[in-house]
Amino acid sequence: MTRKFLVLVAVAACVVAAGCKQESAPGPDVWAVVNGKNIQRADVEKFFRTRVNAQGPAPSQEEALSLKLSILDELVNNEILLERATKLGLLASDAEVEDKFTESKSSFTEEDFARKLQTSGLSVDDLKSDLRRQLSVQKLLNREVVAKISITDQDVIDFYNKNRAQFNVVEPQFHIAQIVVTPHPDATVHNRQNDKATSEPEAKHKVESLEQKLASGADFSALAMDFSEDSTASTGGDLGFVPESALNQSDPVLKKTILGMKPGDVSQPIGVKNGGYRILKLVAKEASGQRELSDPQVQQSIRDMLRNRKEQLLRTAYMVEARDDVKVTNYLARQILESSGKLPAAK
Repeated sequence: MTRKFLVLVAVAACVVAAGCKQESAPGPDVWAVVNGKNIQRADVEKFFRTRVNAQGPAPSQEEALSLKLSILDELVNNEILLERATKLGLLASDAEVEDKFTESKSSFTEEDFARKLQTSGLSVDDLKSDLRRQLSVQKLLNREVVAKISITDQDVIDFYNKNRAQFNVVEPQFHIAQIVVTPHPDATVHNRQNDKATSEPEAKHKVESLEQKLASGADFSALAMDFSEDSTASTGGDLGFVPESALNQSDPVLKKTILGMKPGDVSQPIGVKNGGYRILKLVAKEASGQRELSDPQVQQSIRDMLRNRKEQLLRTAYMVEARDDVKVTNYLARQILESSGKLPAAK
């Protein structure tokens, strides 16, 4: 009986050990799997190269791995949302992709565009694939999140009454937006086109191209999201309201430019001390004093703010719920943990 018991214990231990053993990667360079769809090391490396300044110092091993983990997480989320978009019949069509590709290419000459592809290591097919994913995900989120947001008049009134002091302007304020072009790209900053100048001549050429687009009537906010090279790119370059006293702490040329503008004006490119350029737009100018709820701009600003808050919350909740609905295995994270912060060489 004792021998039988020991045999049973040994068998049970083997079964438990086998059940607890981590599932091995389906290939040496598979870094994640989403519902059976592999995300390869090459997919991450490709985007990693576009986000690192080739002219600057190389990132440390820890910085590089952190960025690669972040990129991999983006690709995982995109794959999850793309799968949902496909199931709901929201996959971007070939015509939509071609239109967006033509639009994104329009700011470059054929020679500049070819140089950009070579520098980034991306192919035309890579760009179109990324555009299809972006367009499809946006269609999905517009239907599943944005369309469900409703801000009522009562919501606006309630917010104003609770935050009336916020609308007491103690000094003149300037609502400013900007497009920044720098010859020193920051790996942590991204725009929709992954477009960054890497030298002073490139920055000059790029800002001149943007200036021409603006003169032709291009939307300032859209250009900022596509091409600006600072953290405000994601919000269309919006800096919000800047009090007049804050302008005293800025570059005198910038202050003089803003004070000489009327709402709706767009400046010529302004040189930046450390290199590069800034294009400004004066969205609005406000005098000091209490801003009343009857002011249409007050109502719209509250409505936009409440909508943006709710959209951000719902997008986050939607992504969390979507991830709970799929099987994701991140082999890169596992490899980094198992190797105490080192990444095995490519095979």
